[in-house]
Amino acid sequence: MTDRSDRMRQVVAGLSEGVILIEPDQTISYANGAALTMHGVAALDELGETVAEYRRNFVLEYRSHADIGPLQHPVERLLTGELFRDTVVEVHHFRAPEQRWMHRIRSLVTTDSEGQLTGLALVMQDVSDRYEAEARFEDMFRANPAPALVCRLADLRYVKVNQGFLDLTGYARDQVLGHSFCEIDLLTQAECRALAVERLHAGDTIPQMEACLNVPADSEKYVIVAGHPIRMPGGERCMLFTFADLEDRRKAEMELKLSEERFAKAFQLSPVPTALLSTDALLASNVNEAFAAMFGDPGSHRSGTVGGTVAAQDSLWVEEAEQARFKRMLKQVGQVRGFEARLRNREGEILDCLVSAEPVRINGETFVLCAMQDITARKRTETELITAIETVMADASWFSHGIIEKLALMRNPPPPGKPAALVEKLTRRERDLLLGICKGATDSEIAAELGLSLSTVRNHLASLYRKIGVNRRSAVVVWARERGIGEFAPNGNTKPGKLG
Repeated sequence: MTDRSDRMRQVVAGLSEGVILIEPDQTISYANGAALTMHGVAALDELGETVAEYRRNFVLEYRSHADIGPLQHPVERLLTGELFRDTVVEVHHFRAPEQRWMHRIRSLVTTDSEGQLTGLALVMQDVSDRYEAEARFEDMFRANPAPALVCRLADLRYVKVNQGFLDLTGYARDQVLGHSFCEIDLLTQAECRALAVERLHAGDTIPQMEACLNVPADSEKYVIVAGHPIRMPGGERCMLFTFADLEDRRKAEMELKLSEERFAKAFQLSPVPTALLSTDALLASNVNEAFAAMFGDPGSHRSGTVGGTVAAQDSLWVEEAEQARFKRMLKQVGQVRGFEARLRNREGEILDCLVSAEPVRINGETFVLCAMQDITARKRTETELITAIETVMADASWFSHGIIEKLALMRNPPPPGKPAALVEKLTRRERDLLLGICKGATDSEIAAELGLSLSTVRNHLASLYRKIGVNRRSAVVVWARERGIGEFAPNGNTKPGKLG
């Protein structure tokens, strides 16, 4: 018995695997150096002289399933002669729980010819590094905010899923783990589905591609999906799927599309002639109906088109210097507001216009949005008004009398149905008479000053009374005062014949 034990010790002493030899009487007879190292001790007595001491010194917990009773302890199972292999346990000394090892253990049992136990051995491998790596991967995988999923290639079943994927899709964890690729197809409507499925079965990298997932949260979810072959810490070949949510990008694209459609409609329906020009304002890519109606097709004076656009007609600008100044301002400032220019319409008529330009981006390209407002009628009206004012101001007394008379009519409007008495309706002689009365002259004095007979003066006086609607001299004076006539004139002009 001793010789056999010595031979066994010599065999296991040089093994890289840890070996603990246990006698049928439950004493620990030997442990090689690898086994001692795996328990963090230097001598056999630190391990324990008996199975009971070993169990007191070291706590073993299963990693594969829960320990539900003392008979399930690996040493107890060994003492009953049970053969087991690839059982993973976590080991730590009861005094130092912070230092832990992961052991993969198997049992070795020898018997005599009668079946009696002659030797027991616990064989172990230190797999701490592997499980530490697995723990690091698990922590990193779960903490990664990017949606991710691990599919086992052997049976195409999902073995890991992180919270990012659950948040993205609305699946519950138990709705994913253990389910197959056929049940949750990650490549639905993928751009290159056939290639992706082929790469999945071959365990090769699946390049990034757009796909649409059928998920509980929404009827469909647009994503970018990619697959990366990996080996799990246990050596299992798997495919790591990663995802990027395209929902925000799709919404932005839809908003951009709607915005461009609204711009196109507003552009065409605008009553202001408008054109989309190249950044140098030389080529027009599009014009609205108002522009075409006023100025014609920008290419009507050109032969053909250039690169899908039409050249802006040279004859549109009447003066080349104005066109050059407009382009220079656009280049220097980046935009132009209310630039006055003379443009030629489709009939060849010259129009006064206000030209405004602003850079815009459409479908990723930069253009210049240029609007032309026809102000010809306004300029003509302004010119006529200035001429009229200059004409009136040539005789300021008429201008003053007109204003004062309007104010007098507002203060004392004529009776309903009776026309207003206006200075301009008086004859020259009636005006002279009005001035004489305002100075307090008698009929005879007025007749002598004007060189008229007394009867003629009285006839003109009767006509004056009738036109201004009075019947006595004092009322004539009041009427004249309200209109600033005679001694009440703004310029003090009271000479006969100089009224208005």
